[in-house]
Amino acid sequence: MDWYMMNCELLATCSALGYLEGDVYHREPDCLESVKDLIRYLRHEDETRDVRQQLGAAQILQNDLLPILVQYSQDKVLFDAIVRLMVNLTQPALLCFGKVPADAASRHHFLQVLSYLQAYKEAFASEKVFVVLSEKLYDLLQLDWEQRQEEDTLLIERILLLLRNVLHVPPDPTEEQGVDGDASVHDRVLWALHISGMDDLLKFLASAQVEQQWALHVLEIISLMFRDQNPEELAALGQGPAGAEHGEDTRELETLRQRELAEKRARALQRPSRHSRFGGSYVLQGLKSIGDRDVVFHKGLHNLKSYSHDLGKEPQRVPRRRQAAPESEPSRRSARNVRLFLRHFCQDFLEGCYNRLMLLVKDQLVREKAQQHDETYYLWATAFFMAFNRRRGFRPELVSETVSVRAFHFIEQNLTKYYEMALMDKKEATTWARRMHLALKAYQELLRTVQEMDRSPEQAVRDSSQVIKSNIFYLMEYRELFLTLFRKFDETKQPRSFLRDLVETAHLFLRMLERFCRGRASLVVQSKRVRRKKKPRAPTALAPPPPSTAELEELWAGLAPQLQACLEGEVPLPEDVVPFDAASETPVEEQRAEALLRIQGCLRRSQVPQALRLLRSARDVWPEGDVFGAADAGPPEETRLLREILVAPLPRNAPPEPEEPEDEEEEDEEEEEETVQVSEKEFNFLDYLKRFACAPVVRALVLLLRGYARNSPRTNHCAARLLHRLARDLRMEPLLFQLSLFALFHRLLSDPAAGAHQELVALAKFILGKFFALAATNKKAFVELLFWKNPTAVYEMTKGYGSLQEGEGAPRSRVPPWTPQEEQELRELYWKYKEVEGEDVIAAILAHLPTPGRTRRQVVKQLVRMGLASSARDFPRERKGTRIVLWTQEQEEELTRLFEEFQGSDDVLGNIMKHLTARRSRARVVEKLLGLGLVSERKELYKKRRRKSHGHGPGTAAAGVPAVPAQDSSAEDEDSEEEEDEEEEEDEVEEGPMEENWAPEEGAGQGLAQRLHQEGLAGPLRWLENCLRRAGGDFEEDGVSHPVPLVPLTEENEDAMEDRRFQSLLRQLGLRPPASEQESFWRIPAALTPQQLRRAAASVAHHGPDPSGSPRDLPEPPQCPRDPGPGEGPGWGCGTPTSGDGPEPLSLCPSAEQLPAELGSDSESEEPVPVPVPSPVQSGTKRRRELDSEDEDGGSSGPGLAPAAPCSEEDEEDEDPQPRGRRKRVRCLEEEEEEEEEG
Repeated sequence: MDWYMMNCELLATCSALGYLEGDVYHREPDCLESVKDLIRYLRHEDETRDVRQQLGAAQILQNDLLPILVQYSQDKVLFDAIVRLMVNLTQPALLCFGKVPADAASRHHFLQVLSYLQAYKEAFASEKVFVVLSEKLYDLLQLDWEQRQEEDTLLIERILLLLRNVLHVPPDPTEEQGVDGDASVHDRVLWALHISGMDDLLKFLASAQVEQQWALHVLEIISLMFRDQNPEELAALGQGPAGAEHGEDTRELETLRQRELAEKRARALQRPSRHSRFGGSYVLQGLKSIGDRDVVFHKGLHNLKSYSHDLGKEPQRVPRRRQAAPESEPSRRSARNVRLFLRHFCQDFLEGCYNRLMLLVKDQLVREKAQQHDETYYLWATAFFMAFNRRRGFRPELVSETVSVRAFHFIEQNLTKYYEMALMDKKEATTWARRMHLALKAYQELLRTVQEMDRSPEQAVRDSSQVIKSNIFYLMEYRELFLTLFRKFDETKQPRSFLRDLVETAHLFLRMLERFCRGRASLVVQSKRVRRKKKPRAPTALAPPPPSTAELEELWAGLAPQLQACLEGEVPLPEDVVPFDAASETPVEEQRAEALLRIQGCLRRSQVPQALRLLRSARDVWPEGDVFGAADAGPPEETRLLREILVAPLPRNAPPEPEEPEDEEEEDEEEEEETVQVSEKEFNFLDYLKRFACAPVVRALVLLLRGYARNSPRTNHCAARLLHRLARDLRMEPLLFQLSLFALFHRLLSDPAAGAHQELVALAKFILGKFFALAATNKKAFVELLFWKNPTAVYEMTKGYGSLQEGEGAPRSRVPPWTPQEEQELRELYWKYKEVEGEDVIAAILAHLPTPGRTRRQVVKQLVRMGLASSARDFPRERKGTRIVLWTQEQEEELTRLFEEFQGSDDVLGNIMKHLTARRSRARVVEKLLGLGLVSERKELYKKRRRKSHGHGPGTAAAGVPAVPAQDSSAEDEDSEEEEDEEEEEDEVEEGPMEENWAPEEGAGQGLAQRLHQEGLAGPLRWLENCLRRAGGDFEEDGVSHPVPLVPLTEENEDAMEDRRFQSLLRQLGLRPPASEQESFWRIPAALTPQQLRRAAASVAHHGPDPSGSPRDLPEPPQCPRDPGPGEGPGWGCGTPTSGDGPEPLSLCPSAEQLPAELGSDSESEEPVPVPVPSPVQSGTKRRRELDSEDEDGGSSGPGLAPAAPCSEEDEEDEDPQPRGRRKRVRCLEEEEEEEEEG
């Protein structure tokens, strides 16, 4: 359609507006009605915006609307209608179409509307238009709030919207191709806005108390005014001599000139002094052409270096989805007078408007009074004006509203939201990436402002900076932010400028964090950990024991009258009882047995009418065999049959057990609950830096350095410094041994202008030197160049392949690797037993696998890894409950005989399971033992713990406690695969020997206490001894016992309470661990008597070397005094403060922790003598304070890790801790059951 051929009605309406004669516009009498008609036409235009395009092609705004606005501004009604029409005509094209159209036809209409908008913007670059608008706006703002009508408020909003629409029009790249410093259309609009005084009105709207409703409009207009400006260049304008402003241009020109001269010199060296008479055809030996012959080169030898097989080939077209994201519009330098006006505007805005306007906008955003995505203007203003203030003298009071922890939190929240939306909303990922870039620049400017505050001469400003940094570095979200952005960087969605700002911000954050840590002995930070815990399953209800014969006879006597009434017809029988289901998959014979069970159940529940109806219905269904009586059976025979069914011992199938969870995590999600544990720990900067030692970070840095010639010196410095930190500070030079990075180094070192990038050249030479030094000993280093590496590959490249499994890293994993021979045997066994019907493939493989020790989970994972199976779901476990559930009389007699035989042994249940003929699960055996009355409760079947009277060596454990390696007690964490299968059985033994009614034996734990004392835990042992003595004294004095929590108040005692060997000692002494999520401390059970507590304290006390190791000859310790000693206030003893309604008594013993070792008891006259006790074991442990109510068994990690494996503290937090003590107590029982189930 030709848009220059207007619709006849639209043409008549436009003609009725008036006509322009010279500079004077003559309006028609129907001008106002014509304007309203145009507004009506625009309201009903189609999806191609045909009316808008016809009006734009006819230039109605330039030739009619603007002249009417200027000459007839006194006509209030006409002026209001003209402004309404122009607001509609100038609205952005994105608002008209919703988004940039994808199809060609719609995109053409979109671009056409955009071109008309650019023409409108050029028409608005007139002082007369803005003078009229500013005067009208000034008159409206002069009205008091009481005098201002609703029409006046609407006109103010429309003027602001018109100004926003005009400034929002993007520039036309084909028309504006001038150099920096030329006045563009946008500059001319800004200058007209300045001449008319509109900028002063905007500052008034931003600062006036009564004009708060226009805060977002004003901020949006200001952001569009400074769209093409650089805040640092704007702030530097006018500072120093005039020639200094062109210093950057001069340096760029000098760099280009040096590059050109270097290229000329290189070409001169390549050109021979004398022209060769031979044009030349040469054979390149060793370089094959398409065939088998060598390449023939038909050019001069000086062109040999530029030869490539790709010469003459067409470059491969990159698909659109893989193309790099386009850069945003490059900033250009406006005319000098425009920049001076904008600089003065920024100064006035900062001094009188910034803090108040940002407070109002933030309040509207938080209260959700703004429109969607209006927070982007807030983020832009934060970055722009804080950068201007930092560069222009830096006055922190001017930007105090956005320099706070709340500002950091707001920006971090939005940055995280944009990041998550970019991952979910794939179609709009580029738009979300632009918003994420705005938030990142605001975050970067906040960090720079805080850094600038550190250099302030005022002490108060420096103190504020320290407070902000303490809060920012303490929270884990701020520390993990850059790692997340690096790992999820996508060059197809995020432009190169985003990566540049990300690298600069990460470099700044790392430098500030390093300096903050350097000035402190230790830094405690917050750590969060998501812990997935399986929901406890409901315990399986035990089947009630069958009633005795006497009980059944008594029941039948009560049922006889009711049955007689039913037989005589006095009681109606139900009609909805059906004994047979034809649609059921259950066989007919099994349904007949179920019918007998249903009749018996109805009788035992005294439901006689239902039982009689079932009997008669079943007789009709199964007449053969007279199982339910003859067809003509009378009441006497039915009575006899019902009595026989009631007393008959019918076999009942036990209810099926719940199905075992599959190995796949997807099926475990429904049975898991996530808890976020918040704790504190000491921060180590190098451990945090190790988190950056990964392939995504290095790949992003290499991508940024590819454009080193276009990057600014600061960008190259930040990228090089980050690579230097990874290579030199972490000693992971092989992390940078990558072919793409080496190609970049080659291009850099051969660049004639490499002198301008000395830092990158030094880094390239350092990395290349390390590579060739390693290649001399490791010939596989050349192959490693093809792959991005992780810290594990770095360690193996330097220490030898397989060193993590064979050397120091061995304790971290107990799963041996699969050798090629084992993989071949596994493949053969899999194909051999795959097609066997009715047999478990994994069980058959485990039975014939030559290598012992493999578990079902390991075999399944290896089959999936080898590609023989798609997932672990291909090998479902055999469901529990499908085996034999009925016990014959012989099996019951065998179970009774085995129980009587092994009743006095330490492991009753284990011995029974070994000698039982029929293979059954432990749960079924326990249920049968309870049903037979052989045991009264489950804990009678738990394995008993022996007490050894002699001391233990360093490689053994105390009585009944598994030995824990002294080097690395966290080595068993890797065995979590087998432990996950055991968790179901753990719930059954939850109440083990650690219940409160369990009493410790005399001298229990003395051997373990001696070892702990020798290893440097003398202080915590003395604290524990005094706590036990004081608790015993309080129990004896009060006469009433209640659990007393042990609350460690010193760092040494906190670390000891987290030590597993110390916890083993507490268990041997009879102390109870936290029973639920509501408890955080160990407790002295109320069931322990004062004498038992004194004996336990005597076992813990250190009395020097004792060859016998027996505590029986020790004298009875003196009684704990009733009153606190000197210097001890209430609440500071080991007693239980009776404060009335307190939730629980606390055991706080700081004075007891400092008693000397030779003191055996507390005395009222004794003063606490502080004795420093060296603790070499605890020197490297972390201090952690649990901030949540859920207790965490942290465990201690020893020095058995490989030094080059960059496993930081935060990475270690992600691993499962060692199981609790109850898991150790039943480990042997559960491992035997695991073997039985897998067998």
